[in-house]
Parts: sequence; structure tokens; C-alpha cells
Amino acid sequence: MDEKPGEEDVARAVRDLYASLLSAWNRRDAQGYAALFAPDAVMVGFDGSHLRGSEVEGHLAPVFADHPTARYVWKVRDVRLLGSDAAMVYAIAGMVPPGRTELKPALNTVQTLVAEHSAGTWRVALFQNTPAAHHNRPELVEQHSSELSQVLREASGPA
Repeated sequence: MDEKPGEEDVARAVRDLYASLLSAWNRRDAQGYAALFAPDAVMVGFDGSHLRGSEVEGHLAPVFADHPTARYVWKVRDVRLLGSDAAMVYAIAGMVPPGRTELKPALNTVQTLVAEHSAGTWRVALFQNTPAAHHNRPELVEQHSSELSQVLREASGPA
């Protein structure tokens, strides 16, 4: 008898997928990052570019090889099940530029990841990275940055 995983198990698996994706970015691991995508997935970048899952590694490898990239700090706000084999992560993220220890608010983002369960594993079906400019609402920029700065402090441990 096949037993379906419970909502908590699915939420944990999809959170882990999202964390693995951003951790691979932080390691500058194009192959590891791309391996998390379904071949027919869609990735929408911060600049509005879009790629299929099968194109992600070829796109990121030269970026990581030729450019220092900022590292992500993130906070998952919500995980929603979209059926028995799909779920969505809604998160906020920010970036710490190379050689820095603080977030750069201009790089704040809202991220959505849709995951699909197929052949016994969770894969990214859609990853969208939207700038969190919060035009004419500086208090929202501050709130976003403040939340992520707290995550960054907690990750760094006691001073």
C-alpha cells in the first residue's frame, strides 16, 4: 500500500529544495544548482531573463566562472501545497555582495518556487526572482532588509 507523505513532510521537502537551490548559488555551483530543476522548468531571473531548466547550467557556469556573485540570505514566508505532487514556496531574499558582511537593499527580492514531485523526487518547476523595490514605500524596503538582517545575524552566531 503506497502511503502519501503528509503535508508537513511535503512542506519540509520543498523548503529543503528551496534551501538547496540558494545554497548551491552561494557555493557558485552551477551544476548543483541546475540539477535541482526539471528539464522543462522555467527560471525567471532578477533581470527578467528566462531559461528552461535544461539551460540553467550552461547559463550559470560562465557567470560563476567570470563574475564574483553576491550570496543569498533568505526567509521562507509560506509553503502551500498545490495538489498531491506540487507545492509552492513564497520567500523573501537579499544578497550580501562579495567582501561585504551586510545586505545590499537594492538586491532585495521576492522569490517564488513551484516544485513538482516526479519519479520519487522533488524538482523545481518554476523559480521566479522578482526585485523587491517597493517603489515609494521605503518602510517596506526597511522591513524586508530588517527581517533578512536578523536572519543574517542569527546565521553568524553570537558576536
